[in-house]
Amino acid sequence: MSDKFSATLRIGDLNDYIAPSQACIVSLKASSTQHSDKSEVSTSIKQLKTEPVKISLKDCLACSGCITSAETVMLEKQSLDEFLLNIDKGKAVIVSLSPQSRASLAVHFGIPQLQVYRKLTTLFKSLGVKAIFDTSCSRDLTLIESCNEFMTRYNQSTDEARRKSLLPMISSACPGWICYAEKTLGSYVLPYISSVKSPQQTIGVIVKKHVCQKIGLRPADVYHVTVMPCYDKKLEASRDDFVFEVDRAKSNENGSLSVSEVDSVLTTGEVLDLIQLKGVDFEGLEESPLDSMLTNFSEGHLYGVHGSSGGYAETVFRYAAKVIFGREIEGPVDFRTVKNSDFQEVTLEVEGKTVLKFALCYGFRNLQNVVRKIKTGKCDYQFLEIMACPSGCLNGGGQIKPKLGQSAKQLIPLLQAAYVENVVVADPFENRVVQSFEKHNSQLHNW
Repeated sequence: MSDKFSATLRIGDLNDYIAPSQACIVSLKASSTQHSDKSEVSTSIKQLKTEPVKISLKDCLACSGCITSAETVMLEKQSLDEFLLNIDKGKAVIVSLSPQSRASLAVHFGIPQLQVYRKLTTLFKSLGVKAIFDTSCSRDLTLIESCNEFMTRYNQSTDEARRKSLLPMISSACPGWICYAEKTLGSYVLPYISSVKSPQQTIGVIVKKHVCQKIGLRPADVYHVTVMPCYDKKLEASRDDFVFEVDRAKSNENGSLSVSEVDSVLTTGEVLDLIQLKGVDFEGLEESPLDSMLTNFSEGHLYGVHGSSGGYAETVFRYAAKVIFGREIEGPVDFRTVKNSDFQEVTLEVEGKTVLKFALCYGFRNLQNVVRKIKTGKCDYQFLEIMACPSGCLNGGGQIKPKLGQSAKQLIPLLQAAYVENVVVADPFENRVVQSFEKHNSQLHNW
């Protein structure tokens, strides 16, 4: 698993997909003053001599050093075995499935992603999973909140100095990028990062605080698993930021009980491992009806947005153009390639003047260039959709690898085609499913 995390989690040179293959370089013998606020790892010299030191995902996220080797970092609770164990324990297991993972499985098995979704519903429920939801719903909610946050920032930009302190607003859905920003970039970038949670953590809030209430289960009794295209999502789910306290009356425990929004993350590749482990003929598997509570589906079609990494830049651009300047944009937003296919921009002109300028920035090389501009005050974008992986989330490190004789470059267009198959592009603001979650909007922000 040493090559699965995104490039930004361990930077050794300027190449993308830098593997976290090196042992942790942060000394556990350093002074307590130096590391007391950075790492939860504490041990005595005697323990160091007699016991192996275990470093958790939380330790790595809190540490200022590199990510350790994946074999050391992976927590047991973030595994396929733990997923199956919780089913065996009789926990109420709920799975939330990302559209990028559906697309990867669709290409691998050569069937439409809607069939993949229905077959996965059959598979998971045969194992004992209670419900399978669609993160396209939570993505719509994050997009709505992102639009609202952008408008707040834009309206507060009353002069040039104020504008530069609030914009560009940077998307916050990629945990690899966020981890890198927090550890390496600090105060000159962090204020620009959107406070809106990722679709993974948003659906975590919805499941634990809305669905549990609706179906009469305590949050602590629900084991919520997401299926994601990215190993970094395991890191994201393990953050203390995404744990909430359930009071004594609700937990039936002494004191409060800590509950994670997302208990575990399985990558697309791990779902394929599950299929193979169970000896399932996936292509021949029956298709089951989809759970309707959190599934963006109707009349034989899934609903979605333009953009294979969530459509943040496009959705916010379209919304800002309409609300601020009264311009309706029909069809896909026309992004222009600047330096390479992973760096694209779009502008809106009014009376010959550029009034909006947004960009997509994928991969570490492009990311570094944008960060340099922000640091020097020369960034003229108002919104940046940043993703750590080249080609974005469809090309995440947790996706199914190319088949023998197939290159990654050949695989990307197939994933893009599968991602939009049977998908009707719809305005997130018109998603009736998410409208009932408005009361939870204040809980959909990181800070």
